[in-house]
Amino acid sequence: MGALLDLVQLRTFVAIAECGGFGRAASALRTSQPTVSQHVRSLERVIGQPLVERTGRSTRFTLAGEALLVEARRLLAVHDEAMGRLGAERRAALSVGAVEHAGCGALPDLLGALMAALPAQDVVFRLDRSTTLAEATMRGTLDMALILGVVPNAGGRQVATLPLRWLGAPGWFLPQPDRPVPLVAFQEPCSLRAQAVRVLERLGWSVRITTEATNLEGVLAAARARLGLALLPTAYGVPDGLEEIAPLPRQEAIGLRLVSRQGLDPAIGERAGEALEAFFSSVTRLSGSRSEQVSIGNSN
Repeated sequence: MGALLDLVQLRTFVAIAECGGFGRAASALRTSQPTVSQHVRSLERVIGQPLVERTGRSTRFTLAGEALLVEARRLLAVHDEAMGRLGAERRAALSVGAVEHAGCGALPDLLGALMAALPAQDVVFRLDRSTTLAEATMRGTLDMALILGVVPNAGGRQVATLPLRWLGAPGWFLPQPDRPVPLVAFQEPCSLRAQAVRVLERLGWSVRITTEATNLEGVLAAARARLGLALLPTAYGVPDGLEEIAPLPRQEAIGLRLVSRQGLDPAIGERAGEALEAFFSSVTRLSGSRSEQVSIGNSN
């Protein structure tokens, strides 16, 4: 028997066309770019011709690649229809992005609430920055994303607003005005970091970034180690080992939005949005009599 076309590799090939490149296809398929490249090379060996060619920084299909793309879509459609008739269609996978510091401590419970609301899908999560997640959703390489603040052109549904708090280790105090304020923050780009620097400078302080972290645990650990001040959104109140730095002015609460890719089943987005609003409603009840609570939906 001669060489055979592999359906997994054909799905990768179609994803390159639909997502606009190897990197975006890898993100959509939740695999690595080298794996995508390997799939293309394997298809080229089967077909016996180059399927893609590079022109500068961009990649485009050759004539053979365009022909394979047509056949790949046809083969995959026939395969999926047959699986459906046999009652063995693939369980729908849903890719959901979230900012790690969405609620500062609430993320595990929040992701669990989303999974419970979408039992018909295999939910795969991606943690990243708001801007990156919004861009991936607009490109269609993510189905939905939970982001902080408003990202231009992303739209979406506001599911809660979270208090922003200045946090430091117990007993931590601000320096004299002639000395810089030590700040612990996420690596750039980060809107919260920019806001913290802007506010402190308006109050007359200079700012020195003492710790840059790529994740929430790094920021919290640095603040607990008394390396500096942090500005973070909170859903469950002040995290253990930290306290709110009262002399600094309170910041406006920050919105938490759910954005969806174009073409996503509206019912999925609706269920996810309702689940998130219900989740933050329960957080509000748990907060009890706190003067500053999570707000739900579009309230501010």
